[in-house]
Amino acid sequence: MNTTSQKLSIKEKIGYSLGDLAANLVFQTLITYLAYFYTDIYGLDAGHASAIMLTVGLVAAFGFNPIIGALADRTVSKWGKFRPWILFTSVPLGVVALLAFSTPDFTYKGKVIYAVITYTLLLLLYAANNLPYSALSGVITGNMKERNSMSAYRFVAVMFAQFFVQVFMLPIIESAGGGDKAIGIEKVMTWLAIIGTIMLIITFVTTKERVVPKLEQKSTLIEDLRDLTKNRPWVIMLLLTTLVFVTLAMKGGSYVYYFKNYVDAESLTLFISPLLDMLNNIGINFFGEDPISAGFGLFNAGGIIFMIVGIGLSKFLADKYGKRDVFRMFLFISTLFIIFFYFFSPESVEFMFLSQILHGFFYGITIPILWAMIADVADYSEWKNNRRATAIIFSAMMVGLKAGLSIGSALVAWILGLYNYIPNAVSQAESAIHGTKMLISIFPAIPFLLGCILLFFYEINKNMEEQLESDLKERRN
Repeated sequence: MNTTSQKLSIKEKIGYSLGDLAANLVFQTLITYLAYFYTDIYGLDAGHASAIMLTVGLVAAFGFNPIIGALADRTVSKWGKFRPWILFTSVPLGVVALLAFSTPDFTYKGKVIYAVITYTLLLLLYAANNLPYSALSGVITGNMKERNSMSAYRFVAVMFAQFFVQVFMLPIIESAGGGDKAIGIEKVMTWLAIIGTIMLIITFVTTKERVVPKLEQKSTLIEDLRDLTKNRPWVIMLLLTTLVFVTLAMKGGSYVYYFKNYVDAESLTLFISPLLDMLNNIGINFFGEDPISAGFGLFNAGGIIFMIVGIGLSKFLADKYGKRDVFRMFLFISTLFIIFFYFFSPESVEFMFLSQILHGFFYGITIPILWAMIADVADYSEWKNNRRATAIIFSAMMVGLKAGLSIGSALVAWILGLYNYIPNAVSQAESAIHGTKMLISIFPAIPFLLGCILLFFYEINKNMEEQLESDLKERRN
């Protein structure tokens, strides 16, 4: 294998990271707003919205991802294996992202069909773009330090996209539409589609594939799949990834309902007014006049800012105590602050913000560790089977990510329907308000707790990490 070690320029690192910024403008929007868009803007029944998100999402997870992964691995072009996918899907992905959040004036049946078609196309194109993009990180350079540096740039881009979508997007939608959310979200998605397309093209232009495996060193797909079936840590990580993203999708998709229907508007206004005044004084006035939208944005901002602080501690703790034990401990602690939301009254705004900040901090410690643990699973597979299968292991984790996102998003709409939620109602029934509270507390805590239990059966602890690194280094030499 050609593993030329080459120092990457800052331009190439930034160029690569822009691809993840573009992808996360779509991904974070799906997590945060898809259920709300279908029920309160597009006007779908909660049960129908749930069925669409679950069915299409699972088809994408278990159908689109493996197919795209297999095709990308076998692509041969003058630009490499993965860069052509990023280029040729950039414009279609932007167009379909806009169409998926548009509100054409169809009959109800036509709306359901339109939602199924556009969501299916969106997930297909997202897979065709993002899977090759993720694989590209392994072939830009053979230098591990440069890969780690590039990942740091990429992570900053992801956080930027998440911050924009979760903090500013709802107030901007309100403002852009003049109170009409359907018009507002179409305008915002138009600009996001244009910006995202440009970023993906920049990624294609500024990157280069340098690590090219020799044909005789390739294993067959059957051999790779057989290795996976013998790899218990891989099975555990697949289930863990799914559970984590079920919680993230359920919690992230429920906050907008929580602020619209549960949080007391007067208490929220009193709490955020000093913060808004301070921000306005320094020129930050993106939050608009609606206290609910502003409160929602500031709430997410606090969680994300302290999440970044937690991320800064992640490497030190993982190096000292081992990835598995640190991940399990801080995933459990972060879950406690999710459960606390069940006990807050609508007026307990200060405790809501504090709990969100502490949850963000402790969960942030786990974020880089999840993907590092998946890389350890690839090492474990090579150590056990004398054959490297990094790409298929990461592709399988993408299946868990997409499946978790689909299940979590579908559960939001389905549970709201069970609790008699009525979209855009002036006031909700007591059962719907209780369901909204459950959706950001007890229900999303369950997958996280199951993940903590699952990690007791994950055998790659700190001692095994050191053994894998030592044995593989000696074997490769």
